[in-house]
Amino acid sequence: MEEVFDRTNMIGKERLRELSSRSDVRGWLQTLSHFGAITVTGFALHFSYGTLWAMPLFVLHGTLLNWLYAGQHEFSHSTVFRTRRFNEFFGRLIGFILLTPRDADQIQHFAHHRFTQTWNADGELFRAPFTLRSYLTRLSGIEYWYSNVKALILYSCGVVREPYLQGEWKPVVIREARLHLMGYAVIAGISFEAHRMAALTLWLLPMLTTKALHQLQNTIEHVGLPHNGNIADNTRSTRTNALMRWMGWNMQYHTAHHAFPSVPFYRLKALHREIFTNRGIVPPTMSYLGFQRAIIAALWRADESEYPADRVWIAK
Repeated sequence: MEEVFDRTNMIGKERLRELSSRSDVRGWLQTLSHFGAITVTGFALHFSYGTLWAMPLFVLHGTLLNWLYAGQHEFSHSTVFRTRRFNEFFGRLIGFILLTPRDADQIQHFAHHRFTQTWNADGELFRAPFTLRSYLTRLSGIEYWYSNVKALILYSCGVVREPYLQGEWKPVVIREARLHLMGYAVIAGISFEAHRMAALTLWLLPMLTTKALHQLQNTIEHVGLPHNGNIADNTRSTRTNALMRWMGWNMQYHTAHHAFPSVPFYRLKALHREIFTNRGIVPPTMSYLGFQRAIIAALWRADESEYPADRVWIAK
């Protein structure tokens, strides 16, 4: 995503150019550390089945797999590596692992950036307003996986309904979905023929059942904030620890990311300090559990549609 939205009053052009510089070294450090952690937990899980260690390792391994989406998000912006082909390769690899094809997800995500918090234009707001039940279904990951698998099947059949995927993008996402399904079929065939369950026990089952732990990030970023065009109003950052920021590729500095999406994730802390902290501005910020307590309490009282669209209705 090359465009930088007009936030010229927040930071000087030279400083922004500095912060937007990309580094293959920084990109490799994050990419290899995340994949390396998954490799370690995968081996540990494989050898722990049948012991008391299996359950915590299962959860940890699945959580690391799901948070790879933070990497896919960054690869979609082509900000991880200076070398472009690395961004595309790892974006497609992670998209295959997460059943989230890279091209369709990238186009949807760009619609999210261009039309943040605009119903039926923002790529994340083609949904009905939340009720408590629908929100908990989203948080659990059930609705997420159902939507992903359904989209894969529909796209592979040539059915593409999303307005942001029309025109030149339609044949792209159709071809991509078909290639994904072919790849999954090959893995299933090899597993069946070899009588191996690794694809289930070390990939699909841990990933599918621990999605809720990644939904903590997906749900906190915009829900309960005004539906206007002001990034400092409509995008929430997350207050958390260094380990979570590593696993989330610094997407917890989400307000800064939306302000300048061309800045790599490894410079978002500096960007956040420059455009907010140093200017005495505090963007909407909550902790993961604080947000979940607040939204569940709010939706217990009323559906999302009953809250004002132009004001904050979930806050610290």
